[in-house]
Amino acid sequence: MIKSRKMEVFAYIAIGLIAISIILPFLLLLMSSFTDEISITRNGYSFFPKEFSLNAYAYLGKSSATIVRAYLVSIFVTVVGTVWGLVMTVLCAYPLSRRELPGRKVMNFYVFFTMLFNGGLVPTYLTYTQYFHIKNTIWALLVPNILVQAYNVMLAKTFFQSSIPVEILEAARVDGAKEITIFGKVVLPLAKPIFATLGLFISVTYWNDWTNGLIYLTDSKLFSLQNLLNRMTSNIQFLSSTSLGGNVTAADLPSQTVRMAIAIIGVVPMLAAYPFFQKYFVKGIALGAVKG
Repeated sequence: MIKSRKMEVFAYIAIGLIAISIILPFLLLLMSSFTDEISITRNGYSFFPKEFSLNAYAYLGKSSATIVRAYLVSIFVTVVGTVWGLVMTVLCAYPLSRRELPGRKVMNFYVFFTMLFNGGLVPTYLTYTQYFHIKNTIWALLVPNILVQAYNVMLAKTFFQSSIPVEILEAARVDGAKEITIFGKVVLPLAKPIFATLGLFISVTYWNDWTNGLIYLTDSKLFSLQNLLNRMTSNIQFLSSTSLGGNVTAADLPSQTVRMAIAIIGVVPMLAAYPFFQKYFVKGIALGAVKG
């Protein structure tokens, strides 16, 4: 009993240290965004800034209209992409989880094969631009990521196999329910944990994506938040490394603190959304994990 109590205390201490190690970088990021640029250059990063400043956010505030538009683009893409991705993933994973599906092993292998190989950037670019014509359209931020990800399919398939008893499905069939009724009224209500898990994965993918905008977009009005912040960071780096002339020097630009503020702007929405998914997230991961 004493040994068990010691192990429990040790586990709590270990978990506490891990939690602190995760929180501290975010805290340092936040405090650095409120620190004066010269103070950071002179004293380095600190949890307790010697000179408090809002210059970084004031600098970003000059582009507030552009940032708001980019926020709206990111929100639209994330919401639509998450819903669409969930629908496609579940509609692919559920049939693969049913043992009576003809050709199930071949289709499982086909899905798994895509985890190992892909067509490469150049063929993908040519396909999307010449056949799907997504360049400089909002679809450039949606279509490349909307294709079903094999990992998500395998996770959902394992969840359906291990967490939804076959007896429930058979009982529904005995009562005369068709497959679409079974799926809608029996399977979906029991699949909330995996929906929350996949929803978080897919939404984070869309929210953090900036490569599609970099590759397929040249119209800045269609930029997502990540694309806009990436361009702003590049512009600040360029201006900081060149002679600006007049009364403005490179030292006057809050280059380091702006990077911290940009990171805060990009990460806060996901941090705010995570608590709503947390209830189902761990359960979905545990039940959907591939078992040997």
